[in-house]
Amino acid sequence: MQARPDLQPTMSKNPDSPAEPTATRTRRPHLRLAYVIGSLDRILRRRMTEALAPLGLTLSQFTALSVLDAKGQASNAQVAERSFITPQSANEVMNAMASRNWVSREPDPTHGRIVLLQLTDEGRAVLRECEQAVKAIEKQMMDGIELEAAGAVQTHLETFVRNLRG
Repeated sequence: MQARPDLQPTMSKNPDSPAEPTATRTRRPHLRLAYVIGSLDRILRRRMTEALAPLGLTLSQFTALSVLDAKGQASNAQVAERSFITPQSANEVMNAMASRNWVSREPDPTHGRIVLLQLTDEGRAVLRECEQAVKAIEKQMMDGIELEAAGAVQTHLETFVRNLRG
């Protein structure tokens, strides 16, 4: 088995930088992978929320737009599951986005009680604008990491997700 370097957080000495840890290559055997992933999740959520706010979107709206863009059409329940929110929250998100003409609703032709959601052209345009803001965050996150290594990390994270979904 190949040893992997662990990261030890240290506080930045730059008074203008945010009070977030910067990484140095030092082994910290007590730092659990789940903790590091959780920390990354919290930082990404905060940074994405801050980046999306000036564009008039919440993180839940951005995620729902991304899900609909990837799937083409989806029910409220499918959007909720893939957006990590409750169906009730997804319904509120969809109502807000429908009122802004970012999504359209139509009955499912195969099931009378299901409503299918899909992006409008306006919703796609909003999503493309948001993706630029998110790409800037991803670029900063991957600074100093080679493309092949970043691809390997993504592959492993996707495996973690599959393994835990069961």
